[in-house]
Amino acid sequence: MNTNRIWIYLSDKTFSDQTETDLKTDIQNFLLTWNAHGKALSASFEIRHHHFIIIKADEAQYSASGCSIDKQLQFIKELEKKYSLSLLNRLLVAYKNGNEILVTHSSKIPQLLNEGLINENTPVFNIALSTQEELNTTFELPLKQTWLSKYQNSGTLK
Repeated sequence: MNTNRIWIYLSDKTFSDQTETDLKTDIQNFLLTWNAHGKALSASFEIRHHHFIIIKADEAQYSASGCSIDKQLQFIKELEKKYSLSLLNRLLVAYKNGNEILVTHSSKIPQLLNEGLINENTPVFNIALSTQEELNTTFELPLKQTWLSKYQNSGTLK
């Protein structure tokens, strides 16, 4: 049984080196006090591609409870305010253009397809994952293997 649960937060902006350093300090401090029903959670985090905050909880001993998940969301909201970021907008999509990570609103995907700026093979990041195993295998997928594939062959925009 996989006991590593994850939460992925996509930033609308690229983290500067200073912001990333400050975020790491803030997240580490939060995780030191994060608990479920008074029991410390075995948690860690990583920042990927200067856009993604990934919080991980090893639930082998204690599972994150509703209250502890609420605390995490409150903490993420505090980060949004402190750093002027959008981290909770699930309609944002991150994709690769060469080595660059670009973030756009999902409603812009048909336009990007029509303009040839992205295609069915464009690497897209899946932030709707909940386990470390999924993160290892399906974090980055071609657009045609994601929910965004519904926009392929959508015809011209009106």
